Amino acid sequence: MTTPFAKTPPPPYYAVIFSSQRTEGEQGYGAMADRMVELAAQQPGFLGIESTRDEHGFGITVSYFDTLEHIAAWKAHAEHLQAQALGHRVWYQHFELRIAKVERAYSKTSR
Repeated sequence: MTTPFAKTPPPPYYAVIFSSQRTEGEQGYGAMADRMVELAAQQPGFLGIESTRDEHGFGITVSYFDTLEHIAAWKAHAEHLQAQALGHRVWYQHFELRIAKVERAYSKTSR
């Protein structure tokens, strides 16, 4: 079984936190979301991703990057820009995007 947790390096690094409320219907969202994860993983500075969505369409995706410059480059990527435009027009009723610097991180694993 693979873990849903991103394997990030020791801080500092950045978290891009995308909280969203989906519109009704699939409308190609799943395929595009899968493509964006695949494409993000190929970007310079990408460290990992964690994502969840509930049965009411509320979701949170946290992408981790090493620098603000790499986050800006990902935001400006041509294919990502197309996905963003569709998100604005079709897929999201509401969203919030926050960028935070991770200065401390720790974890616990149960046996």
